[in-house]
Amino acid sequence: MGIAPPVLPQLYLRRRSFLALRHYSREVIRPHGNQIEGDTRLGTMPARQPVSAPRSSSDERLRKPIHNERLARIICIGAGASGLLLAYKLQRSFENYELTIYEKNDAISGTWYENKYPGCSCDIPAHTYTWSFDPNPNWSSVYAGSDEIHSYFNRFSDKYGLAKYCRMRHEVTKAVWNEDAGTWTVEVVNRGNQEKITQECDILINASGVLNAWKWPDLPGLETYEGKLVHTAAWDTNIDLRDKHVGLIGNGQVEPIRSSGIQVLPAIYPAAKKITTFIRSATWVAPVQGFQQRVFSQEERRNFEDDPDVHLEYRKTLETRMNARFPSFILDTVQQAGMRDAMTHLMKTTLNDETLEKLMIPEYPVGCRRFTPGINYLECVRTEKVEVVYGQVQRITQKGCIGQDGKEYPVDVLICATGFDTSYKPRFPIIGRNGVTLSDAWAIEAESYLGLAAHGFPNYFVFIGPNSPIGNGPVLIAVEAQADYMLKMIDRWQTENIHSFAPKREAVADFVEHTNNFMKRAVWQQECRSWYKKNSVTGRVTAIWPGSTLHYLEAVDQPRYDDWDVKYNGNRFAFLGNGFSRVEVDTTADWAYYLRNEDDSPFMSRGKRRRVFSRSGTIDRSGEEYYYPRFPGTN
Repeated sequence: MGIAPPVLPQLYLRRRSFLALRHYSREVIRPHGNQIEGDTRLGTMPARQPVSAPRSSSDERLRKPIHNERLARIICIGAGASGLLLAYKLQRSFENYELTIYEKNDAISGTWYENKYPGCSCDIPAHTYTWSFDPNPNWSSVYAGSDEIHSYFNRFSDKYGLAKYCRMRHEVTKAVWNEDAGTWTVEVVNRGNQEKITQECDILINASGVLNAWKWPDLPGLETYEGKLVHTAAWDTNIDLRDKHVGLIGNGQVEPIRSSGIQVLPAIYPAAKKITTFIRSATWVAPVQGFQQRVFSQEERRNFEDDPDVHLEYRKTLETRMNARFPSFILDTVQQAGMRDAMTHLMKTTLNDETLEKLMIPEYPVGCRRFTPGINYLECVRTEKVEVVYGQVQRITQKGCIGQDGKEYPVDVLICATGFDTSYKPRFPIIGRNGVTLSDAWAIEAESYLGLAAHGFPNYFVFIGPNSPIGNGPVLIAVEAQADYMLKMIDRWQTENIHSFAPKREAVADFVEHTNNFMKRAVWQQECRSWYKKNSVTGRVTAIWPGSTLHYLEAVDQPRYDDWDVKYNGNRFAFLGNGFSRVEVDTTADWAYYLRNEDDSPFMSRGKRRRVFSRSGTIDRSGEEYYYPRFPGTN
């Protein structure tokens, strides 16, 4: 026979609840963050942001329960994919925060809004270019164009109500760290009316993109050209190429979305009368990521939408193949040799021209530069309509280009697919401790902590910073992992008595040393001109993670707090508060939540957790050599 629990007098319960609420829960909770008045789409707002509550002190925390959630004021720079993800994750998990996202453009979606050149698309399968939790069953084709991807992120924003955080046409021009206050002062210009805005925040997050500052080629005489001059990153949608002789400078690849020269050529091929393409160096060109481009049928799209399990299985198949490719980036592996043989055969078969083969098939390992998407590119290059000029352009004339051979090549339109600033230095001053700017700190080499933070810049994060997994496998899941890491650090800042946190100098130095050692056996460190090495041939690899994407997910799963220099507002144990738990303050909570009929608690070891989340033992790949890395000297 069970024993009935004691019955407490209702008066006691009411009085206890009243006292708890009155004395221990006075903070204001904002379930959806602070919403500042103004038109979020047009980006109108007061010139000076309202001053929020003062920072928590030890004495103030002594009057609150343990882990009291103080107000976190967060500014994010950029409303592209990363900025929108941050807003979603904050909204999903946090209370008592203010978030403002400043976006310089007229619309969200970052690079997918900016890049409108012909043929602009993603070079990884569209069904893998979504957030892991928000699939899109209605992609039109295996590889989606920029407009379709822009629409995906617009729908993502609308679905979760993220526009309220965004201030469009607002460009951040300066950010300064205030050591005494433990805050950032951010200066912004409203591009609509040129009004200057100043706002303080506790946490500053840079989501402006890996390569967001495009540049003209550094060639003498560029300003003298009398024809139509256009850069792929600032495409003139009114340009008419019909019956024109078009010059195209650049054939490189930098991001999943910016293999512009090789994407542009087949796209303009039908309209142009003739195309002269200037190729500085050879590059590996093959079907994008090994998956053939095709349009999905209505039946396939309907099947994906009606049966999420079928769609998930297809997504997993694509993602698995991308993750399985990583061993091909390691020197002297079976996979690297096989990839080289396959791509050499494909390029030779497609070009079928000894002269073009010598000019266009590289000597360096496959993957030293990012895989270059080549849908119909090689097929166009071998036709009479396309003229290939190999070597560095020497200068620009009024009529066209002087090639390395000294010959002038007149063209009616000159398209520059010449890339971006690859230094990782921000386009505006970010001034950290001791007045040091991030541009100066990264003047020689960009050295980050795990691709998401920088020494000397407290309470600051960057999405896809130096040595992030930008070319190691699927990229958006790495962005999700970075967002989760940032929020874990913000959670600790919000619930403890922390003034500031920044990665230690020795932690960054050790990470850089490990990365450099790893790169000695990877293809990225080999001799080829690549943006991975700041557009050099033999420089340090600053743009690639030292491992696979799956490796990165485990590396940043839990913060290594001993790598961080943490300063407190007084007593570090002030977060213990008044001796009460937030659970006790919540009269709707279960005050015996820890009791259960079986042990369903999280596993304490990394190994056990990994085996559980990866569903180890459920898949048999014993007969599939493709999936297994074959390193030199291993069985």
